[in-house]
Amino acid sequence: MIDVRHKLFVLDTNVILHDCGCIRNFEENDVAIPITVLEELDQFKRGNEDINFQAREFLRRIDSLTGDVLSEAGSPLGDGLGTIRVILGAADGDMPRLDTFLQDTPDHRILQAALGLQRRLAPQPVILVSKDTNLRMKAKSLGLKAQDYTSDKVQGFDKLYTGKRTVEGVDSLVIDHLYANGGVLPAAELPLPEPPLANENFVLRNGSKSALATFRRADSSFVRVERQHCYGIAPRNSEQSFALKALTDDDIKLVTLSGTAGTGKTLLALAAALECRQRYRQILLARPVVPLSNRDLGFLPGDIADKLDPYMQPLYDNLTVIRHQCGDDTQAAQRITDMRESEKLMITPLAYIRGRSLQRMFFIVDEAQNLTPHEVKTIITRAGEGTKIVFTGDVAQIDQPYLDALSNGLSYLIHRMVGQPLYAHVTLEKGERSALADLASELL
Repeated sequence: MIDVRHKLFVLDTNVILHDCGCIRNFEENDVAIPITVLEELDQFKRGNEDINFQAREFLRRIDSLTGDVLSEAGSPLGDGLGTIRVILGAADGDMPRLDTFLQDTPDHRILQAALGLQRRLAPQPVILVSKDTNLRMKAKSLGLKAQDYTSDKVQGFDKLYTGKRTVEGVDSLVIDHLYANGGVLPAAELPLPEPPLANENFVLRNGSKSALATFRRADSSFVRVERQHCYGIAPRNSEQSFALKALTDDDIKLVTLSGTAGTGKTLLALAAALECRQRYRQILLARPVVPLSNRDLGFLPGDIADKLDPYMQPLYDNLTVIRHQCGDDTQAAQRITDMRESEKLMITPLAYIRGRSLQRMFFIVDEAQNLTPHEVKTIITRAGEGTKIVFTGDVAQIDQPYLDALSNGLSYLIHRMVGQPLYAHVTLEKGERSALADLASELL
């Protein structure tokens, strides 16, 4: 007897590679895994990337189930959850032919399995879950319901925390008090419509008077943010001032900076790390390597350093900017060279930090929007005593095929960490690279 109250979700391979625990996120509904998916996962078992871990872990979890996943009834997933079963093409009888598509591909076989289930189990709803937009469109064109995997998506891009509030019409005495009393103002003296969050930033205005402040939860007070220089780099707007304040605050162990190209995310993070260098054993800069056209690095010429240099070049460019700001012949510029030679300052692909324990490091992760939520969690959980981690990125500029502005690791991190005392976030809004770059961002 088919239970039409429960839905049957058919999972694509990319959903499992994104989150190996996905099968427990469909509540009381049932889950089906086409045999083609297991065949594809078998190709991802070996390797040190996150997708390799996800593939191995999922196969272990399937193997640990007590029920028969190959039976019609499937194996129960636990209290309050549905069942899971593996779909064999031969076991489903007369599968529909997909003459619409010319090639026999794994995607088409997964789609064929889902269509077979839909025809055989009607009227039970059958839904294909895939992070591949193209496969979802193909499914819908054939009358099969399809949707993205949304369990780790944030609610809405327009609701993403910016880390800053502007408060107009503040009593001028309050602003004077903030300047006169050592830059500290008790929260009770500044009533707000919504309570302030830990390390949230504020622009307080009254006509021509204004002040920048950050809310400090420890003593429930607003602390004035002063314009500070870090290794020759000076903030050019209020958001950059907030960013440098968070980056140089020892009590804040996790910082995220988001914003479009040219807003200074990586430059500010690197300048702050150099300014605070004596507090840390090492400054580590890393970014995920997203190969061109998803091809492996092996096709590039040269040794590993030659292969990786093109991907690391933006980080070298920011170091060059700081050297020029300090003056190429100054002691500060020479110190950067010495730090690189002694490996106190290292630039490395993100994959190379796997397995490491990060003790007393200032760790900057660039292009974090190309990470999955699981990868972000893996990085943060490696932080040891005295380590500060900074994630920078633009959630509107994603190079990974199965991530978007709502499901990438940076958006997920910002959404989940809001209000934590060890965390601060700043969205940088104004481009400071050049007038030409700003014009192109606005008009093109």
